[in-house]
Amino acid sequence: MAAEDEEDKRSLEVIQAEGMDETCVTFVLHEEDHTLGNSLRYMIMKNPDVVFCGYSITHPSEDKINLRIQTKGLPAIDSFRRGLCDLTTVCEHVLDIFECSSLSRVPQK
Repeated sequence: MAAEDEEDKRSLEVIQAEGMDETCVTFVLHEEDHTLGNSLRYMIMKNPDVVFCGYSITHPSEDKINLRIQTKGLPAIDSFRRGLCDLTTVCEHVLDIFECSSLSRVPQK
């Protein structure tokens, strides 16, 4: 596989503007859309150390989102990781509830 192909396969890029510190970072998530963007933005904004979190899809034909995080002092990457962990926890809880309620509705023989 060529080096160019490997670069295309990355699912996450971290972009930090020149002159900005680690509290203000843009994350580019490839092969993602509003489903992850909006739910992750919501979870990250629940963190009291986060000043701003927003996402955009640069063009409808591109399958990537830009997620921007700005914090009060904590590195933005930490808020990103925490948001992913919190979202995973919520999704696992919903799945557990769904599976339990599905099992309780199985007809008894």
